[in-house]
Amino acid sequence: MSRKYFGTDGIRDRANSGTMTAETALRVGMAAGSLYTRGNHRHRVVIGKDTRLSGYMIEPALVAGFTAVGMDVFQFGPLPTPAVAMLTRSLRADLGVMISASHNPYHDNGIKLFGPDGYKLSDETEAKIEHLLASDLNSVRAQSKELGRAKRIEDAQARYIEFAKRTLPRHLRLDGLRVVVDCANGAAYKVAPAALWELGAEVISVGDKPDGFNINQECGSTSPQLMCDQVKKMRADIGIALDGDADRVLICDEKGRLIDGDQLMALIATTWAQADKLTTNGIVATVMSNLGLEQYLQSNGLSLARTAVGDRYVVEHMRKHGFNVGGEQSGHIVLSDFATTGDGLIAALQVLAVVAAKEKRVSEICNLFDPLPQILKNVRFQEGKPLENALVKQAVEEGERQLGQKGRVLIRMSGTEPLIRIMAEGDDGALVQQVVDDISSAVQSSVA
Repeated sequence: MSRKYFGTDGIRDRANSGTMTAETALRVGMAAGSLYTRGNHRHRVVIGKDTRLSGYMIEPALVAGFTAVGMDVFQFGPLPTPAVAMLTRSLRADLGVMISASHNPYHDNGIKLFGPDGYKLSDETEAKIEHLLASDLNSVRAQSKELGRAKRIEDAQARYIEFAKRTLPRHLRLDGLRVVVDCANGAAYKVAPAALWELGAEVISVGDKPDGFNINQECGSTSPQLMCDQVKKMRADIGIALDGDADRVLICDEKGRLIDGDQLMALIATTWAQADKLTTNGIVATVMSNLGLEQYLQSNGLSLARTAVGDRYVVEHMRKHGFNVGGEQSGHIVLSDFATTGDGLIAALQVLAVVAAKEKRVSEICNLFDPLPQILKNVRFQEGKPLENALVKQAVEEGERQLGQKGRVLIRMSGTEPLIRIMAEGDDGALVQQVVDDISSAVQSSVA
């Protein structure tokens, strides 16, 4: 069955159009709710959201759908995606929902679903929901006396703050550290600064004034220059940039130099290995992670397992093979000792733990390897199947031949936007650029 609604990270589209309308949200609530209404207990679903204007439309529609099939709804308000996952388990909910389009602009929105174990739903479960969405849902309506109730949970933010703080080793504090935190005008605009301050840091917050329209707008992990500039301006020790739903993070050192997810995974993996906390002899990353990371880990006796792009695939591999560190170059860092999904704040706290324990500058501990030249280019398309075009295939094959054993080419469709993502890396930066440009030209010709 083809997937009309679900992509690589839940359902996502432009708000009030396509698959992201109030009507769709209501039906998703009914379909998902009916699938997770099992047994005679009072069933409950928890719902969090980021700060997009369209959340005011989607949330009540979801509430209507869930209550229509007899589920009680607990509403958190603005809260990070990993907090929703955590509270799904903590509150013994049957289902968790996050309303967010993550790092996308305000005009997009999405629905992410979590099972009672706090993990994102499997492809098979999403397929069942797709099937229900295509059917007549009248049969799943609850009787009038069995309708669900909805209520606000006022202490959700405080619960998550305390949870996040406990991930820092008990003997450590952040006293004396000046921290810039960019909240992307998103879901963590209250909880991230509060957690850092309560741990002793001097906190300088930016991107902490959401207005419904400015989420991810020239701020956050997708626009980290604001963080870097603030670190230099305020002479801070470290910068932390989250994205709109705070499941990813990028960091900069005291010089304002950016540190991506690959470097963060390298630091956490080697630190945990030295402390005998790494459950396997390696980590999990995606095909996008730099070859430099793989080479660095190998030099430290650690392995790198690669998955398809998307933190859900990283998590699936981690669960299947017993890894407790994984993530993406973009900043999705999954630490399964603490969380079931990427958590930007918790990942940042693990870095701060190393800074506090070693009493060294961020620049001394976070730049562990020199990444190979890597170039990523996005090409937008409206229709067609560019990856099946003969010219595109030829350009990819030629690029792979030119780079040989010292590099690689990856071309794929985005799972959340109508984009072709072209990536190449290798020892020769000029050649890498040429390969990406040649493939990009072929893609543009195929969609013209």
